[in-house]
Amino acid sequence: MSGYQMDDKSAVVESSKPRLLEILGPGLVTGASDDDPSGIATYSQAGAQFGYTASWTLILTYPLMVAVQVISARIGRTTGRGLAGSMAKCYPGWVGVAVTVPLLIANVINLGADLGAMGDAAKLLMSGYALLYVAAFGFICVILQMLLKYKRYVAVLKWLSLALLSYIATLFVVHIDWSNFARGLLLPTFRLDANYWSMIVAIFGTTISPYLFFWQASQEAEDLKEKPREEALIEHPQEARKANTRITLDTLIGMAASNVVALAIITTTAATLNKAGKTDIESSVDAAKAIEPLAGHFAKIIFATGIIGTGLLAVPVLAGSAAYAVGEAARWKVGLSREPSEAKAFYATLGLATVVGMLLNFTPIPPMKALFWSAVINGVVAVPVMVILMLIASNQKVMKQFVIGGGLKALGWASCLAMLLAVVGMAVTAFL
Repeated sequence: MSGYQMDDKSAVVESSKPRLLEILGPGLVTGASDDDPSGIATYSQAGAQFGYTASWTLILTYPLMVAVQVISARIGRTTGRGLAGSMAKCYPGWVGVAVTVPLLIANVINLGADLGAMGDAAKLLMSGYALLYVAAFGFICVILQMLLKYKRYVAVLKWLSLALLSYIATLFVVHIDWSNFARGLLLPTFRLDANYWSMIVAIFGTTISPYLFFWQASQEAEDLKEKPREEALIEHPQEARKANTRITLDTLIGMAASNVVALAIITTTAATLNKAGKTDIESSVDAAKAIEPLAGHFAKIIFATGIIGTGLLAVPVLAGSAAYAVGEAARWKVGLSREPSEAKAFYATLGLATVVGMLLNFTPIPPMKALFWSAVINGVVAVPVMVILMLIASNQKVMKQFVIGGGLKALGWASCLAMLLAVVGMAVTAFL
């Protein structure tokens, strides 16, 4: 009898130890989706034009990314609502509209650019017609979100995050100047060059994007519906320590994965394209094409495959974050854990965002110009969203005893300042 009790107790202890795959969730998916095809294009341009000298930005942005994403996640886990839902509770309706409409526009443009890059990458790998691939990828993303059960869908997103490894693999087939690499990573470089500062601003805008805040907060709230033993922290404060530890670890790993991959892309293109003087890279697919004669056919294949894999991850996140933001602001029933018949307006917004983004590829609008305006909108929207985020996280009426403080609060406000400076820099460099 005593032997049975000991086995039972040890089983309980063992089951109470969190497994890494269970810990990794919203933070990992959010970080991985940050390296979408549009982000890959930005990092490829940085490496091709400026070599290793822009690498230092990824060290600077890492703690800022972690802070703002942890705060977003804590709002979702503490209140049981997404970021837009918390805004709707705290502020007049026009605030939600002022934030969600530009977010929706920027997400749709970004989504369209990502689908276009995926179509071009598929054509590069398999030939055929890029626009047919665009339509196919858009259809696949919508169907996955509507038909898969939430747990299965989240598992698919986690597995798709492995596509990021393709960019780590490219480092093994190129020759890296390690002394210049270390100098670019550890010593910030400042140039009196408008193009250089525009690129620094673009990297900031790519790594710290509003849609990531909305997605991670909403996924934390969504997960509560799937775990009946867990409740919002304002109702069950005894779960706070475990929940906040998980959020922090998940986000640290997710954002680290994001920046390590970004660094790998900058390093690969610096070691190949910049060294060869090929600086006219306008898209992620351009980078894949240009790398082939310098690093071989294998490098091109893994670079292009990564574009498709990360796109399949990022497109649903872009569409989903827009649907969560609009739905919560409008007080609809929202959530990927709901059946489409239960949340018709939410799923309609999700599907419409994907379809409109897909249709942008059938217009004469230049994708890079569209991406530029998407970055401008995101940059302008990010600052007020981050300020609101900080105010909500510091509001005792909303967060109860779980208001943020200390180092996390300081880093959060530092992120707001850094993003403000990035927007000012973008405005200044536009006139230089």
